[in-house]
Amino acid sequence: MGQHLIPGNPPVAVTLRRSARARRLSLRVSGLDGEVTLTLPRGVSETEALGFARSREDWLRRALAAHPGRVAVGPGVTLPIEGTMRRIVPGPGRQVRLDGDEVVHVPGPEGTMPARLRAWLKARARDRLAAASDIYAARLGLGYSRLTLRDTRSRWGSCSARGGLSYSWRLILAPSDVLDYVAAHEVAHLAEMNHSPAFWAVVARLRPEYETPRAWLRREGAGLHRYRFD
Repeated sequence: MGQHLIPGNPPVAVTLRRSARARRLSLRVSGLDGEVTLTLPRGVSETEALGFARSREDWLRRALAAHPGRVAVGPGVTLPIEGTMRRIVPGPGRQVRLDGDEVVHVPGPEGTMPARLRAWLKARARDRLAAASDIYAARLGLGYSRLTLRDTRSRWGSCSARGGLSYSWRLILAPSDVLDYVAAHEVAHLAEMNHSPAFWAVVARLRPEYETPRAWLRREGAGLHRYRFD
């Protein structure tokens, strides 16, 4: 249904979404990236819905103020790469390059830097996740059919009934042991397509002390969605 603005300083962008299952109007601020969604049930007009949102403006602005907010990727911005915070700076040549522990050089015009960096991060994520998945699958003596990358909000990885592994490329932003844990978790589903005690025993065999990276992902994972490469 599109996006509307609630006037003010600053204006608040609200995405309207109609749902046949909704029984009432609901206003939600995403814990992942701060996106504001207004859900409309059947029979409710946009005018009525926006009036509802304006009536909740004080609550909405408090919720947004408490949210860490989105980070638009660009020159001078810092973001985590494999768990290390790095500052984005313009770089020479044609390749993205890491410099020590603090800087990532991104070549090209400023307007293309977010897309270039995202492509480089996705390629790096694919390499790291494929390597980890191969190691863990070999330990189980099992194979997977394919590996795909997505930018999912609801899960960090999945394993299909046909043995296809899917991961969020944003795992490359997390510490390496977190990425390794998710790979072990999904590969374990090749042996146990459930979350039974037998499944967790496989995870523990593949990745001892997995509880620590798992806890990090639950505690810090949502923050990886703050970084916007639009």
